[in-house]
Amino acid sequence: MFARTLLLATALLTASTTAGVAQSRDDVIAAPALRASVTVSGDIVRIGDIIDNAGSAAQIAIYRAPDLGTTGSLPVAQVLNTLRAHQVIGVDTRELKTITVTRLARTIEGKELEQQVARALERRNGLGDATNLSLTFDRDPGDVRLDASNTGGMQATALRYDPRNGRFDVTFEIANENGIASTKLRFTGIAIETIEAAVLARNVERGEVLKSSDVVVERRPKAEVGADAAARDRAVGMQARRQLRANQALRVADLTKPDLVQRDQNVTLIYDTPGLYLTVRGKALEGGTEGDVVNVMNLQSKRTVSGTVSGRGQVSITVATPRPAPPALDTTSSLGTTEQAAPVAVAKLSSSVAPKAE
Repeated sequence: MFARTLLLATALLTASTTAGVAQSRDDVIAAPALRASVTVSGDIVRIGDIIDNAGSAAQIAIYRAPDLGTTGSLPVAQVLNTLRAHQVIGVDTRELKTITVTRLARTIEGKELEQQVARALERRNGLGDATNLSLTFDRDPGDVRLDASNTGGMQATALRYDPRNGRFDVTFEIANENGIASTKLRFTGIAIETIEAAVLARNVERGEVLKSSDVVVERRPKAEVGADAAARDRAVGMQARRQLRANQALRVADLTKPDLVQRDQNVTLIYDTPGLYLTVRGKALEGGTEGDVVNVMNLQSKRTVSGTVSGRGQVSITVATPRPAPPALDTTSSLGTTEQAAPVAVAKLSSSVAPKAE
């Protein structure tokens, strides 16, 4: 009986010793240790952010986080002093000298902000598509950094636009996943609708024909160009109706088809009718473009004729083709069946001879 009791006590002692060793090993593994780099989403750095196995001290705030989207560093010696002040000792430094702390952020680039404002103003109070709006902000928004918890989309909650001076005032709200108040962003400035316009690269005199190098494409305010802006491919090869200055946006009314015939210019008169093609030298009495009717002097006959401008230095004359005369009536031909011969009076002579008077 005594031997059995002694054996049981020995077993219990052995189990207790083993448990104590295991607990000791767990304590060694669970010892607090510094982290080489830290990432935080809020504006506070806590003990649990910079060391592993912080235990009950994990939620104690010890530092202010860096600015949104930036990274800072902490000397390990300074960190250890701060931890001791909160009764956190025996920290394994892992032979680190500094700890880097990065604060997460949501970054909205300036280009995206401009696009969001343009979309909010699109087709408001006479404005056109967002892609045609040119925005000038009162203050350059640059890139906006928000707390990482602001995960919602940009929703326009207030908008004003005055078409008289182009001023806008737009407020956006961005929802926060933590359930706190939404973040508000407000932008003010001027919005102008623009269109692509053909712009002169040099001064152009009246009557000049535009070459490809004379015209470039730029975006200009719609109010400056008007509704009849000339496209570049339609402007090249056209003739200026009046004197135009460099950097001027071209309108359809500024241009016309180039004159193919100039006044007092020697031209070729073309007489072209079925069976006849004749060219004669002439002199234009007035200028005109293709399809215009102009007066020309025939230098051979010295007569003035009207013709249609058909090419450069060419005027086509339309010659009236004489209509064939109807066939003459054949007097020797027999009468038709529908025609009746006119009656002819015939004298009728008597065969008897009147007696001689006595």
